[in-house]
Amino acid sequence: MSDDSYKDLSEDELRHLEDEHQEFEPTTQSGNDNLPDPLYRIKVAPNNETYYAGADIELKAGNLVLAPTRYGRDLCEVLGVVRHPGFVRPEDVIHIERLASEHDIQKRRDDEQKERTAFDLCKQKIHEHNLPMKLIFAHYLFDEPKVLFFFTADSRVDFRDLVKDLVLVFKMRIELRQIGVRDEARVVGGCGVCGRLLCCHAVTDKLVPVSIKMAKDQNLSLNSLKISGPCGRLLCCLAYEFGFYREARRHMPSEGTRINFDGTVFKITEINVPAGRLTMAGEDGRYLVMTSDKFVHKDGRWTVRETPTPEA
Repeated sequence: MSDDSYKDLSEDELRHLEDEHQEFEPTTQSGNDNLPDPLYRIKVAPNNETYYAGADIELKAGNLVLAPTRYGRDLCEVLGVVRHPGFVRPEDVIHIERLASEHDIQKRRDDEQKERTAFDLCKQKIHEHNLPMKLIFAHYLFDEPKVLFFFTADSRVDFRDLVKDLVLVFKMRIELRQIGVRDEARVVGGCGVCGRLLCCHAVTDKLVPVSIKMAKDQNLSLNSLKISGPCGRLLCCLAYEFGFYREARRHMPSEGTRINFDGTVFKITEINVPAGRLTMAGEDGRYLVMTSDKFVHKDGRWTVRETPTPEA
């Protein structure tokens, strides 16, 4: 697809880049009066999932601890203290039970070896049952006789026979969980188009909604190859500067706006939001470039404060 072919993409194709079925983290700021102090960020290694947690002991980055996760009690790594917990809700905070012992750490190492074996066996069984699913990883809960298998699929999969087969093999509880393609990227990791590690894997696992509107408002090409990640969904980083662009554009005329100025009519042809510069094409053939602070919106129309400097 060439750089100029994005206009051929239908609205349905563009919407396919959005992830409509993802559970997102809240983006509204909440009070932090009821939060533990200090508040820690901890990570469960197998699925790269993080939690906010309080503790009765002082911890530092790199400490291994035991804490309750949404799947069960597990070994977690302390990432550090949360310095700005404004967006953390008290109901999302868990409590760290204790530091991990040498026995706990050795058990996790043993489980990692068993997880590799379990992954291979489950993958083989999926093939035998001819199921349209992609296995992502396997995880043994820390102190429960239970194995979790995470997979992706394009639609719902009837894996009841597969579970029965796996129970016979492992002689313990089996749970299969379907995750989205963005979650797969978060777990597996990889390299983005920018050349850096994927944000969802290396920066934060807290996914936020990303929409085509964010790309449009930032004047980005809607070429799907440029604005989507390895997961096939819109780049997470489109949301990072969206607030800045949205606020900045409130103080600028839109592209296509016509403005009477210096004896002729000019049309806004280009907007550089980060630089705060706008280019205007006049009906008399002139092109002018001016900063956004030269424009004022009054009585329902845009006007220019003063004469800009012609483009060199």
